[in-house]
Amino acid sequence: MGNLIKVLGKDLENCPHFFLDFENAQPTEAETAVWNQVSAVLEEAHGILAELQSYNGAGQEIREAIQNPGDLQLQEKAWNAVCPLVAKLKRFYEFSLRLENALRSLLEALTSPPYAPMQHLEREQALAKQFAEILHFTLSFDELKMTNPAIQNDFSYYRRTISRNRLNNQQLEAENEVNNEMANRMSLFYAEATPMLKTLSNATTKFVSENKTLPIEDTTDCLSTMACVCRVMLETPEYRCRFTNTDTMLFCMRVMVGVIILYDHVHPVGAFAKTSKIDCRLYVHILVSRVFLSSCPLPPSILSSPPPPLQVYDPTSKRRQHLQTNQGSSPMRVRGAERGKEDEIANTEGDEEERGENKLWCAESCLFTRMKSKMIRSDKKR
Repeated sequence: MGNLIKVLGKDLENCPHFFLDFENAQPTEAETAVWNQVSAVLEEAHGILAELQSYNGAGQEIREAIQNPGDLQLQEKAWNAVCPLVAKLKRFYEFSLRLENALRSLLEALTSPPYAPMQHLEREQALAKQFAEILHFTLSFDELKMTNPAIQNDFSYYRRTISRNRLNNQQLEAENEVNNEMANRMSLFYAEATPMLKTLSNATTKFVSENKTLPIEDTTDCLSTMACVCRVMLETPEYRCRFTNTDTMLFCMRVMVGVIILYDHVHPVGAFAKTSKIDCRLYVHILVSRVFLSSCPLPPSILSSPPPPLQVYDPTSKRRQHLQTNQGSSPMRVRGAERGKEDEIANTEGDEEERGENKLWCAESCLFTRMKSKMIRSDKKR
């Protein structure tokens, strides 16, 4: 344990040390134009999450329609139940396109010369805060989507009904709002395990490829610096004490996870290579080690009763691009951290409350998710 603290402390000296105010950062005059553009998009984010959280689906109506194909009344009932839901899914998809444009605007502002990425993040904290809010929304959206199978079930039924009506030369009024072309694009979007994260990854990759005059290092350094700054704030007591809202700590951890995922997609060799500027082993220890858990106050939401096991979510299980496909260039200590933490969490000594805190903390924000199945099995035993 002493060696771990020594390693973490030594590496921390090489990180940029400044406080990124995720709670109260306000735009300067130079940031106002981009800030207003992104703010108009983020204002809708809370409503989108609320709608997705209350999404119950039309499973009962669809089952009854499938079981009674000759009953026209049940067919109409299922169709009338699905159409408003598909219109809602269309709004989610269209919002992802606006979020993609907002991210590109932020990347342009945070990577433009003559300043280095660290200088941008320190000088333009309001834009950095908006970048963090986009990442936090993205992981929250994908968490809700992954735990709600009704989304894809409803949309599949809608597409099947459209295809059947087209064969019968029938045109329904709802098709005018979500036509076949739009349905195809939406299908590709919702087929992803984490659609919003995939959108941001594609947008970041496209930004790098389209800006030939901008070195790719400027974009990747912006992401790695953001991750490092979050890590410094989480590990430094004097910075943690400046958080006035206890939920800011969880926010900071999710942002750190999100930028590492983006870095892994944009950088040619990813975040898990030996030459990467991000030492993923250290970030794993920050997220799941008992040293960190015991040295910082946990938000009330994390101290509350754990969610059902099926709600365990980790974005990197589907989005880490290089660790699975590039094992040879990933350090053994990184791969070992993933395997070792699984047993460490399961075998944590202490009372039931401590074990519950560790499991829920990992479920919310752990960078590697092979521990997910272990936590689910452990919860079932309890």
